[in-house]
Amino acid sequence: MPDASGNGGQEYDPDAQHSFPDERLNAVLPELLSDPEITTYLEAQNVNAVMRKGYNDHGTKHIEIVRNRALNLYDLLKSGDVPFNGARDQGLEEADEPVIIALAATLHDIGHVVHRDGHVYYSIPLAADLLDRLLPEFGFYDAREAVRMKAEVLHAILCHHTEEDPLTTEAGIIRVADALDMERGRSRIPYEKGGRGINTLSSQAIESVSLRPGDGKPVLVEIEMINAAGVYQVDNLLKAKLQDSGLEEYIRIVAVNTKAEDQLLERIEL
Repeated sequence: MPDASGNGGQEYDPDAQHSFPDERLNAVLPELLSDPEITTYLEAQNVNAVMRKGYNDHGTKHIEIVRNRALNLYDLLKSGDVPFNGARDQGLEEADEPVIIALAATLHDIGHVVHRDGHVYYSIPLAADLLDRLLPEFGFYDAREAVRMKAEVLHAILCHHTEEDPLTTEAGIIRVADALDMERGRSRIPYEKGGRGINTLSSQAIESVSLRPGDGKPVLVEIEMINAAGVYQVDNLLKAKLQDSGLEEYIRIVAVNTKAEDQLLERIEL
């Protein structure tokens, strides 16, 4: 659950019972979290995004939340017997699915170090260079498998914020998880600097986001907001990301204005 600052999100717990083989993922995550080149990229991403352009957080905390929520989406979808095709189509193993998701979630925004505008297309070559180094270091993949893993990670990165539709379930997860970082903590930097754009004000209105098994669908996303400005985040950002993600039939979204006098009038379902 989110912490008091609104910056949290469900944490991936390597010791929990999961619906997927997680040995490779558990070996990869510590490497991602401690790699000095990656950690520096994540810190540097906010220079253009926040300091120079005044957008919401796209740095280390954003990546942490997106990665955690992507892995939670993956777990819930696997529990709901949703088919995955990214690793499978490449002849890779089921254990590679969450590795693809973790890598793509971690590297999806590094193109911000070049420019916020068009950042996805800058993320591709930067992430490709990192993957060329990282994948052999993990010790799981020969040269052919590393190329196929790289292809799937780059596909997921590309589709998170572009007109290109995700062609795999793994890529669809990255697209949706990116939009699920919407609580007020994400706008803390521009808001404190005086930013009052719609993205900042809308995320200030979001109190919490939670993911759990749904009734009739594998995933229920519940969003609590304190005023109607939060509708922008839900309708214009999350709904837009869910559309054509390939996950529309598996995810139910409910947003509630907890400060409304009549909450029935302030309940949005997607």
